[in-house]
Amino acid sequence: MSGAKTIEVTVERTIPTSPSEAFDAWLNPKVPGTPWNMAEKLLLNPTVDGFFFWAIKGTPHYGPFIAVDRPGRIEHTWMSPNTSGLESTVIVTFKGKGKDTLMTLLHSGLRDTEGGRSHDKGWNFFLDGFQTQLAKSGAI
Repeated sequence: MSGAKTIEVTVERTIPTSPSEAFDAWLNPKVPGTPWNMAEKLLLNPTVDGFFFWAIKGTPHYGPFIAVDRPGRIEHTWMSPNTSGLESTVIVTFKGKGKDTLMTLLHSGLRDTEGGRSHDKGWNFFLDGFQTQLAKSGAI
């Protein structure tokens, strides 16, 4: 598998709140727009070496957290059927941009397959919902 081509997906949004509030909201399963909120089944322990598991429409997603550095960065691995069961990496950063936050999600190590490429649509869906939710409700 070492020769398999991989791709990265990068998604950015300006979130209308501070980095610490955006960071906390992203990890809160009660906040619409996060993957955790839409889960039919959820285990979430966002600490270093903590684990997440969530299923949506019967599809499992899971992996351990590698870094949780409030308010600037979250890193975890990501495995699902769309990664061909292989580990990939998600890094989410939160940087102040005036009174807002520039949120960047980088998903790397995805196989260049239909399933791997589908993460672009999925992450855009979640970040659009997250941005909209925080714009409606302000800080959570």
